[in-house]
Amino acid sequence: MADPRIIHVSLDERTILWRSADIEQERRIAIFDLIEGNHFAPQRAYSDGYAGPYRIVLSVEDGRLGIAIKREDDSHLETFVLAMGRFRRPIKDYFAICDSYYQAIRNATPAQIETVDMARRGIHNEAAELLRERLEGKIEIDFDTARRLFTLICVLHIKG
Repeated sequence: MADPRIIHVSLDERTILWRSADIEQERRIAIFDLIEGNHFAPQRAYSDGYAGPYRIVLSVEDGRLGIAIKREDDSHLETFVLAMGRFRRPIKDYFAICDSYYQAIRNATPAQIETVDMARRGIHNEAAELLRERLEGKIEIDFDTARRLFTLICVLHIKG
């Protein structure tokens, strides 16, 4: 029986050098929300017909995103590798707008916070669509899953 969803996600901590309390909170929320509701369906048929649920490990090495896909029992199924070149700009823009957002929360008026938050959501949505496009034909994901995965990809790119 198919169960195309993620039940556990972890980040390769070796690739994360530093994270602020704000980023750590974003990471916790993204993982919680991802586990609560997602659609994740690798498009390759496995020889034994396995179709979920999945455990995933996200990592970044040499400018590539690795998505290690595992069975519910933690046995390895496969690892997808994506070049991250097209994500450099969205990640940079997302970091910049998040910094502005965190500063606004502490110092700005509600209207200013809302303006920055709308810009942040816009960048996040565009990056989620790019991720869905890059995974097309490899892994089928819905929009909300793509948004949460992009947040986690950004966490992996923090250099301190």
